[in-house]
Amino acid sequence: MIPIIFTLVLLGVLLTLFNMDIRKNVLEIANKIPIVQNWVPDPVAVDTEKQTVEQAASSDTTIKQLKAELAKQETTLKKAQEEKTAQDTQVKSLQAQVEKMKTEAAAVAVTTQAVDDPYQKNVTDLAQLYAGMKAANAALIMANLTNEEMVQIFSVMSNSSKTAILEKMDPKKAAEVSIKLKETTTSTDMAIAALQSRLKKDTPTTATTGTSANLDKAKLVQTFTTMPAANAAVLLGSMYTISPDKVLTILNSVSDSVRSSILGEMTKNDSEQTAKVVNRLMGGK
Repeated sequence: MIPIIFTLVLLGVLLTLFNMDIRKNVLEIANKIPIVQNWVPDPVAVDTEKQTVEQAASSDTTIKQLKAELAKQETTLKKAQEEKTAQDTQVKSLQAQVEKMKTEAAAVAVTTQAVDDPYQKNVTDLAQLYAGMKAANAALIMANLTNEEMVQIFSVMSNSSKTAILEKMDPKKAAEVSIKLKETTTSTDMAIAALQSRLKKDTPTTATTGTSANLDKAKLVQTFTTMPAANAAVLLGSMYTISPDKVLTILNSVSDSVRSSILGEMTKNDSEQTAKVVNRLMGGK
């Protein structure tokens, strides 16, 4: 028995060293035996089973790799979406800051203009007064103003207040004012237009009520006394080219301090014209 056992062990070692499929060989030999072949499986079936197991193991490995890659891609996509959301938030924040800076700059510009020009400050305060009223009440009061005066007030009023008041006004009046708003230029031009429209409106009223000439003169004196010297100088300079005598009448009617201030501003605008006015005031031609 010892030689037989030794031979079998040696044979197994050799088969192992040569990497031979012992099970397959044994099944092939057994399938050649007439009776035994019914008891053992075919070698091909064994190989197929082995391949199936190997393929299943390979498929599991591939699926695991694909799942890992998919999880990695989902993490990358999620990170990109978070970065995009953060960028959108930052852009909105920057846009809000820009709008805020624009609003503050506009407010500073209006405030600076109001501080530099007392007349413009009065117009701004009046516009804020109307804006603080109910739109219907403000529209009712402003209906008594001239179109030029309303344009001057609307020009320093916010769009929301302007819209609310215009909606409550007479449609024809609102349309006329809207057209003039589109044609507005500088605050000085609007101030001159407003004053001229007021003088034009008051003149027929004075004539029909039989008010004396002295009363007209008093109104003019009061108007130019309360008006800022710079605006009065621009207005009188424009009037001088049309009616020099009226300009001289106005300057002769106001007080010395008011006349001095107006002439000083007129000199800044047109020194040659001012010299002619002073010469006429002194009796020259």
